[in-house]
Amino acid sequence: MDEDANDRYRAPALDKGLDILELLARTDDGLSQAEIAKALERSPNEIYRMLDRLVRRDYVRRTPEDRYEITLKLFELAHARPPLHRLISQATPVLRNFSLRAEQAVHLVVQDRNILVVVAQFDGPGYWNVSIRVGSRIGLVNTGSGHVFLAFATPEERSMMLEAQDLGRPQKMPNGLESRLAGIAEQGYESMPSAQTPGVFNLSVPIIGPMGSVLAVITCPYTQRLDKYDAPNMQQALELLQAAGQELSRRTKE
Repeated sequence: MDEDANDRYRAPALDKGLDILELLARTDDGLSQAEIAKALERSPNEIYRMLDRLVRRDYVRRTPEDRYEITLKLFELAHARPPLHRLISQATPVLRNFSLRAEQAVHLVVQDRNILVVVAQFDGPGYWNVSIRVGSRIGLVNTGSGHVFLAFATPEERSMMLEAQDLGRPQKMPNGLESRLAGIAEQGYESMPSAQTPGVFNLSVPIIGPMGSVLAVITCPYTQRLDKYDAPNMQQALELLQAAGQELSRRTKE
């Protein structure tokens, strides 16, 4: 019997370590050694040595309650990747300037294996904001950022992105979304009521790379300021966001 191509070069120890990291990444309060072993259907002794190495390499920490939780080392490694690090460095002053001028929060979203991830977030100057945590995964068909990525994708890319959203089971486009995406591609931005928070409008624009593809999307979860009569309105905030997107697109080509 031919060996499956995916298992041809198996590395059991590596698989075991990755299984532990992926399990802990889905857990809020950490797990004990016995709980990890049970979840992965392995013996506690089999798990112990791998946990010890992960703790010594700072990927996992052992709590005073003798539980294990994932550290931020993988997050730091992801941000150390030269392209992503360069993009965030370029975006930081531009988005910070936007947040100050628009008096709104703003975040930067990239695709990671067809999953949308927030990699940077900046608050406005006020004491309240509508913001999203860095590292959050966000939806594809129900967010402004997702709509922009879909609008500028090829049919093949759209199909792959939709599959990734639902664990390999193809997700259908909601009724009316395809025509909406055509309008986004034509006008160059999305403006839509938030599907998560009442009273919030998602304003989203692409960052276009040297090859013409969307490298990232910047989104402002716009909320009307009732405490400041002279705060920028939504149209003004959109114009500032478009200028930020154009500036970052220009910088990626330098």
